[in-house]
Amino acid sequence: MSAKIGIRHEDKYAMERRTPLTPTHIERLIKNEKLEFGVQTSPKRVFTDDEYRTVGASVAHTLEDCPIIMGVKEIPADFFEKNKTYIFFSHVIKGQPYNMPMLKKMIEKGCNLIDYEKVADDQGKRLIFFGKFAGLAGMINSLWSMGQRLKEQGYANNPFLKVKQSCQYDSLAEAKKEISEVGREIAEKGLPKELLPLTIGFTGYGNVSIGAQEIAALLPIKEITPEKLLELKKRDNLPSNIIYKVVFMEKHISKPKDSKHKFELQDYYAHPEKYENNFERFIPHLSILMNCMYWDNRYPRIFTKELAGRLFEQGEPKIKVIGDVTCDPDGSIEFTHKGTEIEDPVFVYNPHTSKPTMGFKGEGILVMAVDILPSELPRDSSEAFGDALVNFIKPIAEADFSKEFNQVHLPAPIKRAMILHKGKLTPDYEYIQQYL
Repeated sequence: MSAKIGIRHEDKYAMERRTPLTPTHIERLIKNEKLEFGVQTSPKRVFTDDEYRTVGASVAHTLEDCPIIMGVKEIPADFFEKNKTYIFFSHVIKGQPYNMPMLKKMIEKGCNLIDYEKVADDQGKRLIFFGKFAGLAGMINSLWSMGQRLKEQGYANNPFLKVKQSCQYDSLAEAKKEISEVGREIAEKGLPKELLPLTIGFTGYGNVSIGAQEIAALLPIKEITPEKLLELKKRDNLPSNIIYKVVFMEKHISKPKDSKHKFELQDYYAHPEKYENNFERFIPHLSILMNCMYWDNRYPRIFTKELAGRLFEQGEPKIKVIGDVTCDPDGSIEFTHKGTEIEDPVFVYNPHTSKPTMGFKGEGILVMAVDILPSELPRDSSEAFGDALVNFIKPIAEADFSKEFNQVHLPAPIKRAMILHKGKLTPDYEYIQQYL
């Protein structure tokens, strides 16, 4: 017999409007798979309660009758009920200290936890993600930020002023249309010579970076190598209607500490402690840095406070905006101390005082670090996410989680993503115990 599945109201952020399954997905699962759904009422979800009722889901204030509960972001510790199964982005796999109390509560309650972030195929490729939409929204926001920051610095008529924050568009298509128009204006009229060459750098080449590059491609872009970026400053009479794009791979970002050794990708992943920053030489040549790569504290930082201080000792640097889509607190961008909210998305970091000021004003480098970027495009991102998730729902609803872990029948990608089973860390995640 299939268990009733609940869709919870997102409450971590005021502007979190996403859902793991849209009414269209639920209609399909009710009609084709005879599944039952309960949806927690929400005044802000991008899809209304009535849209879910229309397709056959029940809508209520609680999900008490749902043994399986799905969400997007972290869940408050007092929400969990004994022996239930929860599916969401838990952000515990790095031992994140701010989520250990939540995980402890799930352990106390004997819960099962499946984390979307770990749903992957046999080669380790993630199957369910919002990452591309983080890149899409992050690039839109960074172009908007560029326009506002340039305005503060005296460029009152720069073309990027036409770009709005992602959440101000009704759809991704509307945002793309407007940015395409900005691209045409740059192609026809050019950019202020003081900003030339205008360059955008992307760290990483995964889903997040792909999304960011998709938006950048709406501008008059010419892609060059990191090595060519270093040579641009030596060229005179650069065209004013071209924006240069550079994608940085691991070998550009880090280098072996021992200069006798060559960069080897697998060695880098296995022994990151043997590597150091190789990215500082590129930063002075970038106008916008889109930080789209995976990072944890084993790897070298790419932009330190110390480097920011050195850049500003030499006067106003070229770099205007950092779109920190990666958004690791005190992470690869050292002065991103925390993620920002959609309602207050940017700050200016002052290297002289080592302090941020929210908004577009002040001396320093502007950082856009919204940590729920896909929620700025809630309808588009929820539809794409649900498309990837929908075929896993029936086997999850039919699984008997009361059995021993090795006897729970689930598709392999979902089974690999189960962090807790009956309140115990599963074998692949026992390492998290040290953080508890």
